[in-house]
Amino acid sequence: MGPTYWWMLFGMALVTYIPRMVPLTFLDGKELPPIVAGVLRNIPYAVLGALIFPAVLFVQEGNILFGVIGAGVAFLIALLGGGVMPVVLGTIGVLAVYSLFM
Repeated sequence: MGPTYWWMLFGMALVTYIPRMVPLTFLDGKELPPIVAGVLRNIPYAVLGALIFPAVLFVQEGNILFGVIGAGVAFLIALLGGGVMPVVLGTIGVLAVYSLFM
């Protein structure tokens, strides 16, 4: 392992550590404005949506409807108050039945 490897490892450690250390150091004991707290609270949902939505369109090659039906069923079950397991199992069940008649 040459020096390039160690510099790369050090750089990756640094860029991972800085975003965790800065808020802890500079925001300790301070309260964020409500609008900033709201934005930060919604980031995981936005990222999850950005990761999942393209996969919905390409879940079955040549059949966009398959992904749209699955996403619609998952959204409906979640909207009705279902937890993670009912959403997953309900979506799998509906798509299994749909694939039988397809």
